[in-house]
Amino acid sequence: MTIPELRLTPVSHAIGKRSPVTCRLKCADACLGPECNTSSNAHFRDIASQAISRRSVLGLGVAGAVGLVVGGAAGGGAAPAFAAKPGTAGLAFTPIAPVDRTVDAFTVPVGYRWQPIIRWGDPLFSSVPAFDFDHQTAQAQAGQFGYNNDYLDIIADPSGKTGVLVTNHEYVNPDLMFTATTDPEERRRRGEIYKAAMGMAVVEVKRRRVGDPWEYVVDGERSRRVTVESTFELTGPAAGSDLVKTAADPEGRWVKGTLGNCAGGTTPWGTVLSGEENFNGYFAWAADTAEQQRYSAGSTTSTETGWEQYDERFDAHSPGYVNEPNRFGYIVEIDPSDPTSTPKKHTAMGRFKHEGANVTIAEDGRVVAYMGDDERNDYLYKFVSKGRYTAATSTGARRKNMRLLSEGDLFVARFSGNSPAAEITGTGAMPSDGAFDGTGEWIALTRGGESVVPGMTTEQVLVYTRLAADLMGATKMDRPEDVEPNPHTGKVYLALTNNSRRTVATLDEVNPITGNRYGHVVELTETSGQAGETFGWSILLLCGDPAVTDYTYFAGFPKELVSPISCPDNVAFDSEGNLWISTDGAPSTIGYNDGLFRVPLEGDQRGNVQQFLSVPREAETCGPVIHDREGLVFVAVQHPGENGAVGAQTSYFPDYVASHSGDKVAAPRPSVVQVWKG
Repeated sequence: MTIPELRLTPVSHAIGKRSPVTCRLKCADACLGPECNTSSNAHFRDIASQAISRRSVLGLGVAGAVGLVVGGAAGGGAAPAFAAKPGTAGLAFTPIAPVDRTVDAFTVPVGYRWQPIIRWGDPLFSSVPAFDFDHQTAQAQAGQFGYNNDYLDIIADPSGKTGVLVTNHEYVNPDLMFTATTDPEERRRRGEIYKAAMGMAVVEVKRRRVGDPWEYVVDGERSRRVTVESTFELTGPAAGSDLVKTAADPEGRWVKGTLGNCAGGTTPWGTVLSGEENFNGYFAWAADTAEQQRYSAGSTTSTETGWEQYDERFDAHSPGYVNEPNRFGYIVEIDPSDPTSTPKKHTAMGRFKHEGANVTIAEDGRVVAYMGDDERNDYLYKFVSKGRYTAATSTGARRKNMRLLSEGDLFVARFSGNSPAAEITGTGAMPSDGAFDGTGEWIALTRGGESVVPGMTTEQVLVYTRLAADLMGATKMDRPEDVEPNPHTGKVYLALTNNSRRTVATLDEVNPITGNRYGHVVELTETSGQAGETFGWSILLLCGDPAVTDYTYFAGFPKELVSPISCPDNVAFDSEGNLWISTDGAPSTIGYNDGLFRVPLEGDQRGNVQQFLSVPREAETCGPVIHDREGLVFVAVQHPGENGAVGAQTSYFPDYVASHSGDKVAAPRPSVVQVWKG
């Protein structure tokens, strides 16, 4: 059987935010395809009066020069002319100047240093061979750090001197992992390496004392890799339904593997949540039903990995595996303290292209998780558990807490603006009340664990969640990425990365920019409690480069004093409640490398975007983790030098020293990086 060569044909498009290579590998060219969301409910219109039958809707039935710097060096980012006063408390810094997109450097503020904790291919166990670019194997990769790390957390033990690093491995880039080949058997061998390079990693870390940088531990007792071949348990109402049964799993309760793991969150009980995002690109499927079209608009007979050529479960044309894609697109929960535990996929939290999930505890003790569906014109969701969180630290209490995400209710957001429609012009001009703001409601998709969507069963709502949200009149958003509650205030912050196809006809007050290439950030305030069903909202940031973009807005802070920022992706908070934003798409939109930015949310500095670091050329900033009281910041550097190839690389990250010394540096290596004062 012929397996297609997994090499990329250059394409010239960047109508969204990314390079063409990233678009192809990460999201299967989603921005080039037809719209997945063809519903007419968008933009604050109520579709309750539309007569849409169950059968008709569901189809149920039958580049420039490479600049080099030395890794681990002290920061050399010069203070830009627009820099406001430096930060305070544990992370006092002078903002760096934006870094041109052709520069291959990891840049930090003056007075700070950086180094990787762990890189792609670093062995987790002494029984695993050291990384050898020319002799990669699936067996070795399954025990090594995976590729393209995304979500990240550093969870310290009570001593503060040991802990675990947990991260996602979202996707692979074969052009930077292997030299070209035409040998079919070699292509299949490489396909197994791709499986082993994706998924998740738990890695033990240690340090001499609190505040020091971390180093990873070989043979850590808690270390493990979770891959495309690992076993997961389905939980919740859709587990065991006919919609998730396959020839290999007639019970519909045990799924092999996880795919497209993007952002995530860490729960109060110490587990880590991972969002399965762009899973559709790994399956050959017909897309001949409304359900399939809502998750992948086009039919496919082959994929970039070629897995469907020899692994039947990735061929959804096969009668026994039509439902296999229905087993992906969930929130995954893993216990990093127990390497023998079986990770779970929670169907009660819905199935869509999860960017991630972030948990807070409501006033009544229930668990609330916020989630974005990362595709243009898709939705913002909230899950509220049935059970209540137990703060006790006993083993029994923790086990009880680990069942909280298996049962509860799922909601989708509908936003309303408070300005006349004529004042939302698409230019960024403020409406007469001086703000883009309004109210919103959380529309129930399930209540009491049962469907409230007309014509859809509970299982259908949780497997075909996008269709359920369409029917209930959710608001189409400009690509909802990370959404997190501020632990200091309870306000919720939503990163909307961009939507270049937003038109005048589809404008609304919460998505007010036509052709929104730079993205924006929305601040939500729950007005009836964290588990309630009403909220207020306002736009905190309209992103872009104020020097060239007329409509930028930074919560009223003088725009000539802020750092340029584009395509907000992941968010985090420090001990003072400041918002931190990592970006993915700045090179293609404002011409600078992606970075990490701090944004104060209170006082006279509210809205003052300050750039802390910049990642190398063609890389995305993921993570981030802010331990400001220790003077430490962590990010995952994903797809450095993405547009290069073996023998024609555009980045040497992170092994700049080796490249200067003449040692062979075959390819850039996605890595977890720590930054500290020094």
